[in-house]
Amino acid sequence: MSRTDPPNARTGRPRSPAADAAILEATRASLVDLGWSKLTMGDVATRAGVAKTTLYRRWAGKNELVVDAVAVLFDELELPDRGSLAADVQGVVLQFAALLERPETRTALMAVVAESTRDDSLRVRIRDSIVERQKRLVLEGRQRAQRRGELPVETDTVVADRTADLIFDVIAGAVVHRMLVSAEPVDAAWASGFTTLLLRGLSGAQTPPGGTQTW
Repeated sequence: MSRTDPPNARTGRPRSPAADAAILEATRASLVDLGWSKLTMGDVATRAGVAKTTLYRRWAGKNELVVDAVAVLFDELELPDRGSLAADVQGVVLQFAALLERPETRTALMAVVAESTRDDSLRVRIRDSIVERQKRLVLEGRQRAQRRGELPVETDTVVADRTADLIFDVIAGAVVHRMLVSAEPVDAAWASGFTTLLLRGLSGAQTPPGGTQTW
């Protein structure tokens, strides 16, 4: 299964990537225009120019459809090698921020998170389709930093997994809170200050004598 295929895709006639992309784009547009409560499979089908039965062959219902519409946006995030762990972290933070600046991303993410507080199965789908998939960035960045000698290699897989979870939670949580809760910008200066705090910890992130604070 490719990253763009919705989980548990049904078997049958070959999937049309163009139709899938149109449906997911229509879903995001419907969320922006109508909000979660008014979004319907029928409206999405009309916007996408497909029959409603086409949607139901691919997705069991609105929850699954909306989560997948959000997930493909986050699959756009990449982690090119910028030469150092600090530069890699700053780069992905700014990428993530740019993604959240887009109305379709911001609206869709807030909608599914809000709805998941009342729906345990939706929360599980968000974790599987978005969170777990995007941990690839943490794993890739950590492995690269270990090869450079910037981070120690963790031989205990349980500890390594916990560390990856924590790194993801800290980075994603900070950016989402900054932009969607505090409604403050994530710019280069903020990304630099956040990265310093992340890599050095509170005790090592103090401004040096005569230095300039970066956030």
